[in-house]
Amino acid sequence: MISLLHQMQTYLLAISLLSTAVFAQRVPAAHPVSGRPIAPVMSAAGADWLERSERENEENPAKAVAELGLKPGMTVCDLGAGTGFYAVRMARLVGSSGKVYAVDIQPRMLELLRKRLASAGIKNVEPVLGAEAETNLPAASQDLIILVDVYHEFSKPQEMLRSIRKALKDDGRLVLLEFRKEDASVPIRLEHKMSLAEVKAELEPEGFRIDNVIDSLPWQHMIFLRKK
Repeated sequence: MISLLHQMQTYLLAISLLSTAVFAQRVPAAHPVSGRPIAPVMSAAGADWLERSERENEENPAKAVAELGLKPGMTVCDLGAGTGFYAVRMARLVGSSGKVYAVDIQPRMLELLRKRLASAGIKNVEPVLGAEAETNLPAASQDLIILVDVYHEFSKPQEMLRSIRKALKDDGRLVLLEFRKEDASVPIRLEHKMSLAEVKAELEPEGFRIDNVIDSLPWQHMIFLRKK
C-alpha cells in the first residue's frame, strides 16, 4: 500500500513537472520596449484561413491594395506573404515592368505560393525565403514593403525592422495592416492585435515615423510609415 502510494506520488510529480515545462515553453516573449506579447507564427497548416472567402468582407483587401498607390514599374514587397493573397493583387498593379518580392520564412508557404503563381501565369512575383531577423531583400531596392497581419508575429522585431529599413529606398514606405486592438468588437485574439500607441513605441526607435493612418477598413489599422 505504501509502495503504491509512493508510485502515485512520483507519477503526479512527474506530470506536474511536465506540465510546468510545457507551460513555460508556451509563455510568449514580450517586446522589450512596449511589453507587447509576441504572437506565435501561424504555420502553413493554416494556409486555408488565408484564402477564406470571408476575408473579403472582414478586411476589404481591394480597398487596402488601392490605398497603396501602386504604379507600373514599382518594386514592392509583400513581407510575410503566405500563399500570396496580397502579392498577386499587387503584381497586377505594378505590371510587367514592375516586380513584387514575396517573402516568407516558411518553405511550405512558398511552395503553395509558387503553385498559385504558376496556375495564374504570374511572372513578376519572386518568392524569397526570409529569416527571423532578415528579409533577404536587396539593399535600397523597395518602393514599398507591406506587412499584412504579420508584424505582431515577428520573434525579433527590432532586428527585422532594421533589415526592412535597409531594404527600403530613401523615399520608400512601410505599410502595416494590423487588427485594431483599440476596438473590442474586432473578433481576433488580443495577441494578434496592435494599437497605434504600440506601433509608435516600437517603430519610432528603429528609425520610422508614422506618415498616415487609414482606419476605414472593417477590422484593421492601415499604417503608413517612412524613414526618419
